[in-house]
Amino acid sequence: MVIDHLCSQARGQNTTVAGFYFDFASQNEQPPTRFLGSLLKQMVFGFDEIPEEISGAYDDRRNAVGGQGLQISDLLKMLQTTSAHNRAFICIDALDECATEHIAKVLDSLSQLLQKSLPQVRARLGGPVTSISISPKRDDIITYIHSRLAADTTSDAMDSSLEADILEKIHSDISEMYVEATTLRNTSQVV
Repeated sequence: MVIDHLCSQARGQNTTVAGFYFDFASQNEQPPTRFLGSLLKQMVFGFDEIPEEISGAYDDRRNAVGGQGLQISDLLKMLQTTSAHNRAFICIDALDECATEHIAKVLDSLSQLLQKSLPQVRARLGGPVTSISISPKRDDIITYIHSRLAADTTSDAMDSSLEADILEKIHSDISEMYVEATTLRNTSQVV
């Protein structure tokens, strides 16, 4: 319903709407590159012409030895390019269903996308930026740490005892930690 509403509001407004649904049953088929690639595909779908920065980068990767796929950094640059052309709404549903081994990269990618696009968005809207602190739950922090430890490429550097010590150090009160959510306001619209 949210995406349908945004699409109806976006008609004729030089605005793009993209969405992604993380499906528990398809966790292994939804790595960060597929997630970002899906968003990119939806973002460029409405363009009259695909920007040269995007088509050129795609061609470079396709023509590389072995036909390498796009990397996260490539996809982030391309998504940033799309935000320079159109105002965008990105809707992500069921993020909690993202595979544990992918969640850190997905969240990092979203953070990078916001940070890299924010100056362009702020300049285009000319509106104030509001930050809201949100305290995470202890279980969320533990899940995040587990995903980071599982993604460690030097697995022999840590044994289960050290991992347990790290997790034990997380106090039930994590009030000094927070996640920053950014809201951009342009008169009565929230982007």
